[in-house]
Amino acid sequence: MIRTNIYIDGNNLYRGAKELGFGIDYKKFYGWLRQKYDTSNIYLFIGLVPTRTKFYEHLQECGFILVFKQTVSVGGVIKGNCDAELVLKTVSDFYNKAFDKCILVSGDGDFGCLVEFLDNNSVLDRVISPDENKCSILLRNKNTEITFLNEHYHKFSKKSS
Repeated sequence: MIRTNIYIDGNNLYRGAKELGFGIDYKKFYGWLRQKYDTSNIYLFIGLVPTRTKFYEHLQECGFILVFKQTVSVGGVIKGNCDAELVLKTVSDFYNKAFDKCILVSGDGDFGCLVEFLDNNSVLDRVISPDENKCSILLRNKNTEITFLNEHYHKFSKKSS
């Protein structure tokens, strides 16, 4: 049996859906990912905001394995970029043979080097980008399959008003 892990850039997913006018139903999204990609583990990388504990509990109840980044408030704006954590976890899992294949959910070009590494090691199944129009050229120019969520949001989201 092939073990497939999914690594999700939580902020990129959230912003991509929001900009397209969708509110993700995370329980349905988790189910969609499990059914479509027959995954072993689904990691969601997210900034840790102390007032959001109920939301984090909900995500864990849905089945996501949460990986947190400590956040800081800069001029009232919360910052908690999880890119380094996602790269480190994915590469660590690769070397620990925690998966046979993996999927990256992000349209962020900062992950271009990770995509290249995983592809060169024949373990990248695909990239799933939250928004076709915002997917970085640094991911598009890699020799890997990209699935865009634009045509799939209706399966696990509600249109925002």
